[in-house]
Amino acid sequence: MVDVGSRYDLRVAKSPDAPETGTFEGQESQFGWIHSYETGSTVDGPGVRLIVFMSGCLLRCQFCHNPDTWHLKDGTKIELGHAVRRLGDFAPMLRAMGGGLTISGGEPLVQTGFTCALLAAAKHMGLHTAIETSGFLGSRLSDDHLANLDLVILDIKSGDPDLYRLLTSAELEPTLRFARRLNSIGKPVWVRFVLVPGLTDIPENVETVARFVAPMANVEWVEVLPFHQLGSFKWRALGLDYKLENTRPPTDAQVQAALKIFRDAGCRAR
Repeated sequence: MVDVGSRYDLRVAKSPDAPETGTFEGQESQFGWIHSYETGSTVDGPGVRLIVFMSGCLLRCQFCHNPDTWHLKDGTKIELGHAVRRLGDFAPMLRAMGGGLTISGGEPLVQTGFTCALLAAAKHMGLHTAIETSGFLGSRLSDDHLANLDLVILDIKSGDPDLYRLLTSAELEPTLRFARRLNSIGKPVWVRFVLVPGLTDIPENVETVARFVAPMANVEWVEVLPFHQLGSFKWRALGLDYKLENTRPPTDAQVQAALKIFRDAGCRAR
């Protein structure tokens, strides 16, 4: 197990002997595979955030900008105690700036045990806690786990099951089921929707997501994220088939059109 001191150490100390992501059930909590972390984010939850990017994801989104996080072996094996101590180093600064911890990925719920243990430690430190998730593995979270979460940033990539499967190679229903559960307990949620020209920007698709989200009083924001090409070099470096090589980012007019659909449906959208 590697003792790392910085985000850069993490990126050079991968764990090639990690199990395959697809068969990992995420019950381990004394160690986890972390891809990287970032400090100072102001967009992944309220205040200034520490973002921990976990390795491992079961979805294969066409527009993923972090395909280098898909497998557990893409990360560095870190002891929980070490991660908690490093979090403690940042805690005074995060509390002072009204922020906290956000766990992203990859998919943080692949490693449910480690993710939830780190969130519990953050709550004990008095930090605001959040995860960014596809919701595909939301059933792995118990009610006790959810009690340590202040915010769920939920990526809903499409409202149409066939399009969702085309985009992600996974089923939509687990995400919708998780969203309904979060609504039933009043858990604060920010919905994120990636706007990809020619794929997700079809008005009927945006309207389907808007109609699903609008009645949910627990959804504080719908965030429309314009597709970008910042991760395209990773696809090429990994030798992956990148289907969106020639797709351009949406224009401001296309983004505004999507926002209008959400707002007209009654969502707070930005």
